[in-house]
Order: sequence, then C-alpha cells, then structure tokens
Amino acid sequence: MRYQSQLRSGSFSEQTYIVTGGGSGIGRCIAHELASLGAHVVLIGRKLDKLERVAGEINNDGGECSLFSLDIRDEEGVQETVGQIVQARGQIHGLVNNAGGQFPSPLEQINTKGFDAVVRSNLLGGFLMSREVFVQSMKQHGGSIVNITADNAGGMPMMGHSGAARAGMENITETAALEWAPFGVRVNAVAPGYILSSGFDTYDPKFLRELLPGFRDSIPLYRLGEEAEVSGAVCFLLSDAANYITGQTLRIDGGSSLKHHSPLWQPQAANNSKRFNGFHRKRRPQVVEELEAEGKL
Repeated sequence: MRYQSQLRSGSFSEQTYIVTGGGSGIGRCIAHELASLGAHVVLIGRKLDKLERVAGEINNDGGECSLFSLDIRDEEGVQETVGQIVQARGQIHGLVNNAGGQFPSPLEQINTKGFDAVVRSNLLGGFLMSREVFVQSMKQHGGSIVNITADNAGGMPMMGHSGAARAGMENITETAALEWAPFGVRVNAVAPGYILSSGFDTYDPKFLRELLPGFRDSIPLYRLGEEAEVSGAVCFLLSDAANYITGQTLRIDGGSSLKHHSPLWQPQAANNSKRFNGFHRKRRPQVVEELEAEGKL
C-alpha cells in the first residue's frame, strides 16, 4: 500500500523538494506524500536515526530520497548543506520549512534561554533555509516555499514564545512573497491547529489526557485534524495548481481560529465531519489511542 494522495500521480516527477523536520510528525507525512507523487525528497533534521528510518520507509514504498543531518539554526551549516543539495540535484523546486519545537509555559516563567531557543527554532531556522534556497537556486530557476507555522490567532496562552515566532514567520512569508515574486518564487504558509501527530509524544501523557478532549470541544468541526490533512494542503500549495497563490497563510484547524466566544452559540458534536486518512504509515501516540478508544477524541 502507498500514500493515497488526492493529487495527480506524478505531479512532482523529476523535481527536488526539501522537507525540514522530516524525521517525524507532520514533516514525515509531507515527505511521504511528496515522494509518492514522484518527487526526490531531501529530508533534513537534527537526529540522523529518525531521518534514516523515514528514508527507509520511503525507499520501501518505491520513493526516492536523500537526507542531511543539520541544525537549521546553524547559518554556515545551512549554507553548506543547501550548496551540497544544489550540487547533487541541480535545482531545488520546493522547500517545506517544517522543523521547529516549543514547550508549554506561562510567559512569566520563560527565561531568556528558553525564549531564544524557541524563536531560533521556529523563526530563524526557517528564514535561513528560505534565504539560502532562494540565493543558491530559486533566484535563478523559480520555485515554491511553504512555511509551517501554527494557529496563533488571538494569542497563544502557555505558548507565547512559539506564538511570537510563528507570527514572525507569517510576516516573513508575506515579505518574501513580495520580494521574490519577480523571480518566479511563491511563498505561502500553512497554520495547523490541533493535529493528531506523533509530535504529541514530546509532551507529558497526563498533561495531554487533561487537555486534548477540551481541545476537541472547542473546535467547530468537533475533532482534531490528521497529518494527511495538513500535508494535502502543503502539497497543493507546492503544486502548479497554486501558481497564482502567494503570500497567504492557510489555516488547517477545523475552524478553531474563529474564536467563537458568543454566549448565544456554543459548539456541538459534528456528526458528519469526515476525516482524510491518506497516510498509510500514520502513527498514533499511545495517549491518543487510549482517548480515542474511550470515545474522548
């Protein structure tokens, strides 16, 4: 069985796409979908073992990929790695800035080191990757960039450092879209809401058991999203079908960013909300499987 993409088979044949944070979660899913559509996928991440595991999956499914262990916050490392990719592949057709991370904390308890680490991961790294891919390839050939941000509409309580970085990334998306349009480069962003991703494995299961059902209850579509539902939007924005779309942020959040606070209306269970589960290798964190079995997700 292979990835069940909604895009036409071969949509990205003979093209090269970089996916940062490709060793797990949403990045892993995006890498699989791109490979299933014919792309050569370049996996980038800090942990080599994770990248090798995903590369093995893609190769076993008949796809094509390569990998680089890289800290995207390292400017010289980014420059060198992008140069190696251009030398090996000739051209970079697309970049997905997915790598990032954060930790829950109220603003008053975030120190300088923690704030800086999150901003560098979620903002600086994406900027460096975008700049080098543009300078070393896309300025000459054109291309498409998709930045993965987060639902930061109306603030991000307990994630203020991440919200600041994500808002910055959305602004860089708009600025780059303007500055690089003359070179045939499109730059867009995707802002996922609450997604059932293996990224949940980085959080305390007890913390998630308390919070996840509440997340679902606050979403108009009354469910958390799937990794494939984010990947589908990313691949569409990278595709030729989106050639007239640039500088936009697409929210994949089941309507949660609408921030419905009216006392006259409260969300209700959505009986006909359908999931898209195109990712044949999806993984559920243990706490998510338990909550789903209990009917709480």
